[in-house]
Amino acid sequence: MAVPYNHREVETKWQKIWDDEKAFQTSDDYSKPKYYALVEFPYPSGQGLHVGHPRPYTALDIVSRKRRMQGYNVLFPMGWDAFGLPTENYAINNHIHPKIVTKNNVERFKGQLHALGYSFDWDREINTTDVGYYKWTQWIFLKLFKAGLAYKAEMPINWCTSCKVGLANEEVVNGVCERCGSEVVRKVKSQWMLKITEYADKLLEGLDSVDYVERVKVSQKNWIGKSTGAEVDFVLKGKEDKMTVYTTRPDTLFGVTYMVMSPEHPFIDKYKEDIKNWEDVVSYREMASKKSDFERTELAKDKTGVMLDGLTAVNPVNGKEIPVWISDYVLMSYGTGAIMAVPAHDERDWEFAKKFNMPIIEVVAGSPVDVNEAVFTDVETGILVNSDFLNGLSVAEAKDKITAFLTEKGIGHKKTNFKLRDWVFSRQRYWGEPIPIVKCEKCGYVPIPESELPLELPDVESYMPTDNGESPLAHMTDWVKTTCPCCGGPAMRETDTMPQWAGSSWYFLRYTDPKNDRELASKEALNYWMPVDWYNGGMEHTTLHLLYSRFWHRFLYDEKVVPCPEPYKKRTSHGMILGSNGEKMSKSRGNVVNPDDIVRDYGADTLRTYEMFIGAFELSAAWSEDGVKGCRRFLERVWKLQEIVTGDDAYSKDLEVKMHQTIKKVSNDFESLKYNTAIAAMMALINEFYKKNAVTNGEFKTLLTLLNPVAPHITEEIWQRMGYEGRIYQITWPEYDEEKTKESTIEIAVQINGKTRATLAIARDEEKDAVIAKAKETVADKLTGNVVKEIYVPGRIVNIVMK
Repeated sequence: MAVPYNHREVETKWQKIWDDEKAFQTSDDYSKPKYYALVEFPYPSGQGLHVGHPRPYTALDIVSRKRRMQGYNVLFPMGWDAFGLPTENYAINNHIHPKIVTKNNVERFKGQLHALGYSFDWDREINTTDVGYYKWTQWIFLKLFKAGLAYKAEMPINWCTSCKVGLANEEVVNGVCERCGSEVVRKVKSQWMLKITEYADKLLEGLDSVDYVERVKVSQKNWIGKSTGAEVDFVLKGKEDKMTVYTTRPDTLFGVTYMVMSPEHPFIDKYKEDIKNWEDVVSYREMASKKSDFERTELAKDKTGVMLDGLTAVNPVNGKEIPVWISDYVLMSYGTGAIMAVPAHDERDWEFAKKFNMPIIEVVAGSPVDVNEAVFTDVETGILVNSDFLNGLSVAEAKDKITAFLTEKGIGHKKTNFKLRDWVFSRQRYWGEPIPIVKCEKCGYVPIPESELPLELPDVESYMPTDNGESPLAHMTDWVKTTCPCCGGPAMRETDTMPQWAGSSWYFLRYTDPKNDRELASKEALNYWMPVDWYNGGMEHTTLHLLYSRFWHRFLYDEKVVPCPEPYKKRTSHGMILGSNGEKMSKSRGNVVNPDDIVRDYGADTLRTYEMFIGAFELSAAWSEDGVKGCRRFLERVWKLQEIVTGDDAYSKDLEVKMHQTIKKVSNDFESLKYNTAIAAMMALINEFYKKNAVTNGEFKTLLTLLNPVAPHITEEIWQRMGYEGRIYQITWPEYDEEKTKESTIEIAVQINGKTRATLAIARDEEKDAVIAKAKETVADKLTGNVVKEIYVPGRIVNIVMK
């Protein structure tokens, strides 16, 4: 009788063995076929791992372990995305240096990951805060700067009046700081920008060459937002200036009844003296300055605005004078900072027009006009009305004709536009990579020589925010004051630091050669390992992180640093693990599950198995304690199979088909994210063993090998206890014979005059005459007429036609 399964002893034992044997160390033998499996490296928070982390890590660990058994040289690395605002905020609140906070958090995370038995190559561990790492982050920035893709610009930021820091849009909730609850205002700061817009077309084109799940491609395309339309000039009546707008629907110009400018538009201050309701404008601008861009553009929000009394525009196609409004739903940072409003054919414009009693003119037949409940349908296929020389044309025809008209008259032209904006790359923070630029009064912004990299983040006595919004580094006069690399004159170092996005935009490259101090990574390593074969991460990172890393990689490809234009061959995303109440896990909801508790009480293999069995990998799933217990019982059943093993190394005759079917099912399901059905197939196979009350050594070895990537500790322990040779991680993945996956008998339908009357079990290769004879015998009592025809569709049906 097998000894009881003690998961704590088993898991501690095998984790030490794997460490001692360097079991999962990546080889430098570049002659072997390679496989690069990548999971998003985590931000090491003080809370440690939550139960959502093991889901993607286990999934790619399964693939990595299987690939090693298939003879691949596998790179499956792990590291830390450790710069950023949360660490700095924690450091400020608790008076602990961010460096110490980061070190402690990394140690906790690493210990938790190790306890889960992941086959990471820890010799390739990276940390974005290590000087040897961010030297190359700075090097990439210098490349971008020298290529004209990094520049300084005045940009509005969200400014917390209490924390004295700039906030990301997601850190502003209902006009206040998410962290402290204080008022947030808009403040213009000089910011470093990266010209990602220069790569918009390349980023779109690259999506055609990669294997991403469709929703990931859609999120990328939507964020880039390529569209074709026209730029149109609206003259401000009595002024020399024109308001230029971009529209994808120039065919609706005859339906423009008003214009809207961003509250920050420079024309407002320029024509201050002409605006009669200036106090209303000032009041509205102040209110708008307290909202984030996200809040301003949220579709569901109530429309607000102020008409500029004394300023009007002229519709260029019909000469009609129309009012000009300001409203916070128009952003200065998007397009030209002004829009033409066509309320009959745009839901947002319609809501604004209804609220402020503006005219609504239908120009595409069939669209809702001036109704209490507007239902906006696709107007791309309508016929133009109320549009002078465009009347009677289709939308497509009208677009061509009006664009030609605008070009001919010099009041507009065809234009391709992108929703994508340049990347704001500055943070007025301490805990980030120093930007390797100095400002010289004579030479302007000058890059420091590459030979001076890394520009190290200096130790500071205080990393508290400054009252004027500058980085804490601005107080370090000895560090800030330097000499210009160009002219040798006095210069000032840049005191803004890089955002957390910087280190995560290229980390996958460093894993290929993490200890190289001469270059980002060797050509040999990059040529061998890149691109990443399979990258998995959260759906929340399939827009910006994915876009930014693809941009940096494509730029490095153009610079001939990397060998391929796209960094990832395959990108998948996993669903969240929710609380047992079906809601997102959070402390406030009291539904957080600590993975340490599950590992302690049920074992790492149980947690791994449960997270793969919980449901379809790409969908969210609610946590269930009963489900965890069920997976523990499954592993107990695997353990107890030791008691019924027979000596034969072959598959038993009656289970041969089932064995080959299971190998095929598990092998294919591991490759297609169907981990839950792969585990279900192994559960079904175990049921067959217990029905027979016997399992051969050959069958048991195959089961243990198939289960090993999911539950590596228990399977290695059983393997050793059974006296099987070597380690599972060193053996070859089982193969199946396609012919042996087919059942020897099949079931077919027996029909009379096309209606099924019975089913019949036959041999797969049984002759037609024998099948028909058996079929007639099966339904003999129902054959009450003359048989005129006998039809046999091999492997499917027998149909007996009667009169």
